[in-house]
Amino acid sequence: MKAAYYESLGPAREVLQIGELPDPQPTTGEVRVRVQWSGVNPSDVKSRMGLRSKLMPFPRIIPHSDGMGVIDAVGEGVSASRVGERVWLWNAAWGRPHGTACELVCLPQQQAVPLPDNVSGEVGACLGIPALTALHAVSMDGGVSGKTVLVAGGAGAVGHYAVQMASLMGAARVITTVSTTQKAELARAAGADDVVNYKTEPLVERVAEITQGQGVDRIIELDFATNAAANLEMLKPNSECVVYGSGPNPIQLPFFPLIGKNLQLKFFIVYHLTPSDRARTEATLTRFLRRDVLQHNIAERLPLSDIAEAHEKVESGQTVGNVVLRIDTAQ
Repeated sequence: MKAAYYESLGPAREVLQIGELPDPQPTTGEVRVRVQWSGVNPSDVKSRMGLRSKLMPFPRIIPHSDGMGVIDAVGEGVSASRVGERVWLWNAAWGRPHGTACELVCLPQQQAVPLPDNVSGEVGACLGIPALTALHAVSMDGGVSGKTVLVAGGAGAVGHYAVQMASLMGAARVITTVSTTQKAELARAAGADDVVNYKTEPLVERVAEITQGQGVDRIIELDFATNAAANLEMLKPNSECVVYGSGPNPIQLPFFPLIGKNLQLKFFIVYHLTPSDRARTEATLTRFLRRDVLQHNIAERLPLSDIAEAHEKVESGQTVGNVVLRIDTAQ
């Protein structure tokens, strides 16, 4: 099979290679998927750069946790009826050396989720991290029904989904932050009631104005280190900040504002969702997909041979939307 891989950590164009590797075979409880689309996420880039660990966890890594394809073989204990099924994949490269940047991948059958027929293949490659992260951040601990929600980065891969899902799941008001006019238009089209350009507007003051001084009930945060101080000001008493990401800066939190307002800080990483949380989010996401109520923002569709360019686009942070790679050239 053709695959992209790296055997050392470093810049994309220096370490990423394209080559032929043996076809994998599914073992007990596994399915083999002929990959059509592979999603590139910031976590994939950080792992390849060595920002998570300075040591290679495996001698050779085929990157990318997200993907979409068709099951073409099954291992012992898996129903043969799954052969031919269109599926989207999660955690393919999490704690494993074999991700989706290749023609064939084997993984536990529960990590291959049926993709509704009305959903395109490239969208399937955006669900494992961006969509599930957004949905869990919106729905966890009672959800957002009747609440005022602030989504940080409402034009980003996760934030764009979170804006839509908060609205679909009953939020009374959805506020989001952006850095450009283009991103503001994208966030509004996704359903944001109010959009604040944090580059040109005073964020805390604008949120106070929008909420008539009440603050927000839940913040969905992608960079807690940068935004922690502002978040403490924007949260109303007995509210919460749900954090799924942060920059590398150390985080210092003042005790008394936190306890004085009875604030809750909640952190999660989508790779470690509990089985019950994952089942709940998968079921809800499937309903959204079947009803075709979500907008999907795919910024770049590139061939596998351009994987280095894809990584650079994600690494730069300048691409507005998801980046996916086309794997199966016969599709």
